[in-house]
Amino acid sequence: MPELPEVETTRRKIEPLLRGRVIANVEHDAPHKYRDTHLAVGRRVQGLSRRGKYLMLQLAGADAAETDPHDLEFIVHLGMTGGFRLEPGQHTRVTLTTEDGEQLFFNDPRRFGKMAVVRPGEYASMPTLAAMGPEPLSDDFTEADFVKLAREAGAVKPWLLSQKPVSGVGNIYADESLWQAQIHPAQTRLTSAEGKKLYTAIREVMAKAVEAGGSSLGNGVGNYRQHDGVSGLFQLEHHVYGKGGQPCPRCGTDIAKIVLAQRGTHFCPKCQTLKERSKSQGSKG
Repeated sequence: MPELPEVETTRRKIEPLLRGRVIANVEHDAPHKYRDTHLAVGRRVQGLSRRGKYLMLQLAGADAAETDPHDLEFIVHLGMTGGFRLEPGQHTRVTLTTEDGEQLFFNDPRRFGKMAVVRPGEYASMPTLAAMGPEPLSDDFTEADFVKLAREAGAVKPWLLSQKPVSGVGNIYADESLWQAQIHPAQTRLTSAEGKKLYTAIREVMAKAVEAGGSSLGNGVGNYRQHDGVSGLFQLEHHVYGKGGQPCPRCGTDIAKIVLAQRGTHFCPKCQTLKERSKSQGSKG
C-alpha cells in the first residue's frame, strides 16, 4: 500500500502541478534512499507516467553545455506510507521546489519510500521495475498469456504480488480479485477457466479502484490520502480485505484471515475453497 490505483491517482493529481515546470531544488537528507536527485535540478518535467506501483517523471535533457545532456527519469516508489502533499509536515522527507517557487512535499512516516534519477529504461538498480509484467488495464495484458502463465503458477496470491504476471497488484487488490474470481489465495496451477475468471476480475477491480481514487484505510498518519488530503473511496467497495470475521457478501460465511507469504490474506472459506491438484490438472479447463 499504495498500489496501482493509489499511484495512478497520485500521478493524475500532481501532473498538473509539475508538467512543464523546471525543477529548481530537491531537498532531503537521505542520499542512500533518494539517489542522484541532484541530477533533476535544472531540468523541465515533460510529463508523468506510471509503471505498476512506480511513479515516473520524464525530465528534459539539459543544455549541451551541461555535464549530461540526456533525458532522465525521476523514479518514485511510495513504499508503504509515502505520498505527496501541498504542505510540509512532521514526516516530510523530500521537498521538491520548481523554478517558479511552487513546492511539493513527500511525506513518509515509515520511511520505506525511495527515489532515483536514472537514464530512461536503466533499471538495473530496481529489479522489480525491470522485470515487471504488463499493466492490467493495457492491451499488453492479454487473457491468453495470463492463462498460460497461471497454469504453472505456485500459490496464486504470492505469484500476483511478485509483479511478474501483471503489474501493480498488491495485498488489497489481490485479495479482492481472488474473492471476485472465487479462487483460494493459496491455490496453485490454475485451470484455464480459473485463469480467465481471475484475469477478468483483476481488470474489473483495478478499473473500479482507479475510478474511485484508490483505497484509504483508517485515519492513521501513514494512511494513503491524495495530495490535497482527500481520501480515496474504493475501501467502501471492499468485499474481503480487512473484513476478517465479517460475513461474506456472497454467501454469509465469516471471512477468514491467514498469513500467506508473510502477508495478511483475507478470503471466504466457502466461496474460495483450496483444491488439491496434480501438475497435469493445471492445464485443464
